[in-house]
Amino acid sequence: MRLKPLLASVAALAMAVPLMGQAQAPQQQGQPVEVEIDQGVLKPLQIAVVPFTGDHGSDIASVVSGNLRRSGFFEPLNPASFIETGLTLANAPNFPQWTQIGAQAVLYGSVTPRADNRVDVGFRLYDPYRQCQLVSYQFTATSEQWRRIAHKISDVIYQRMTGEAGFFDSRVIFVSEEGTQLNRINRLTIADQDGFNPVYLTQGDEVIMSPRFSTSQPDEITYVALGKDYSRIYLYNLTTGRRESLGEFDGQVLAPRFSNDGNKIAFSIIRNGNTDVYVMDLRSRQLSRLTSDPGIDTSPSFSPDGSQIVFNSDRSGSARLYVMRADGSGQRPISRGGGSYTAPAWSPTGNLIAFTKSGGGRFSTGVMNADGSGERILSSSYFEEGPNWAPNGRYVMFARQTRGGDTRLWTVDLSGRVVSQAGYNGRGTDPAWSPLLDKPPVNLGFGQGADSCPA
Repeated sequence: MRLKPLLASVAALAMAVPLMGQAQAPQQQGQPVEVEIDQGVLKPLQIAVVPFTGDHGSDIASVVSGNLRRSGFFEPLNPASFIETGLTLANAPNFPQWTQIGAQAVLYGSVTPRADNRVDVGFRLYDPYRQCQLVSYQFTATSEQWRRIAHKISDVIYQRMTGEAGFFDSRVIFVSEEGTQLNRINRLTIADQDGFNPVYLTQGDEVIMSPRFSTSQPDEITYVALGKDYSRIYLYNLTTGRRESLGEFDGQVLAPRFSNDGNKIAFSIIRNGNTDVYVMDLRSRQLSRLTSDPGIDTSPSFSPDGSQIVFNSDRSGSARLYVMRADGSGQRPISRGGGSYTAPAWSPTGNLIAFTKSGGGRFSTGVMNADGSGERILSSSYFEEGPNWAPNGRYVMFARQTRGGDTRLWTVDLSGRVVSQAGYNGRGTDPAWSPLLDKPPVNLGFGQGADSCPA
């Protein structure tokens, strides 16, 4: 795939952004993440990310560099190669000194304290070859939220240079694992998308499965908890910490997922040896059964517009993907290849469905069009499962296990060329990506500055 052409330029803007705060565990101190760019087609853009001036300025630049590198579209240059120093927001870079080291873009900024104990984080992005400004922007927040600001800066840069929405200002919820196979503890865990600031939401006294975000309310999640004599679906509010059960069901519950409007949850119930898909209206708590086939029907996922549900079923003898209308009518198979298909997840863009496929002693993460055509395998390994989409629909996160090794979180882009282990260092399964924590800026003021790049 190719990067989209650079967009029109951006003038200097200031924006006070209400950044979310929460009690957090110590930051995850990880090793550098290696990103594989396979097949030699995609050449990352070389960007110079200059350490920002002011409190936490170098930290902000480091987080931005890490984010951009993991995307696979950017190659941050080694700061030791920089010739020009002392850049300030009042001045443009010395362009020849950046083209000399091969920088195709130059990012720099500053952290300035305010009288109200907040800080202004301003930054500029220049094209040194065309000698013009691509972005000039400012965020305002508390100094403790410097890492969140770095993610928002990364989103602006990503959007400006690729033409697509970013995904860095988001979080991931998953099931973390500790202990041995005979004495394993798993806990519901949430972290920034780069693996930092992990927080345990459960204590390890239940088996946790299938956590998922509400796309309409990013502070609402659902998950399954298994105890000694129960299986329950919970709603959990990340802001208040309130946990609410959907009720007791006659049978074991599996794989809950919100509709995009947040008003319904689809899930499966194992009852009398049969597994079927149900939907609950969260406002009325009315439960509707959507499938009644003798096979195993599970892992339902709503289309973004809420009109359809994809699920997997073995009613034909092997696990395949099926689509039905949201009321259960019109059930039809869509997967067409050999092997077994499980864990479907509808893309937030609506045009693709991700899945896990097994066969020939290997597991794969793939995508297909919503009608089942255009199947593509993005990643294959000894074992991997449970794909879930980034909020921009460009990346998929999944769990991968090496032979005899631990299960870790991994990501792959839609080209299948950018594969990397996710930032969280510990063992984990069942990842789910949140929506962006804030909506991206509506108007970046393209083309309004005196030194803006021409369209």
